[in-house]
Amino acid sequence: MRRVIGLVVALAIVFFGLSFSVLNAQSVDLDFYFGSAHVPLSMVLFIALFLGAVLGVLAAFGLVIRQRREMARLRRRVGDAQKELAELRKLPIRNAR
Repeated sequence: MRRVIGLVVALAIVFFGLSFSVLNAQSVDLDFYFGSAHVPLSMVLFIALFLGAVLGVLAAFGLVIRQRREMARLRRRVGDAQKELAELRKLPIRNAR
């Protein structure tokens, strides 16, 4: 069922993307530092969206790596604490007199 829903959503996105590109087919001038080009507006918008997504993923990548390192460190600490607790439970109980 999930695959069917995913397929329907993917087809809807493709349909809206194609209709968007057909509606925005007029050509715009794109000026670079080293030249200029005539490109369809929909392509300019798609490239801007794609570059924004890539830059967002790259920006979040450092945070994800830092959090994974912190999780590994905390898991080691939990493992050490559990080992210590297991060793303490093995010790005999003494009277406090």
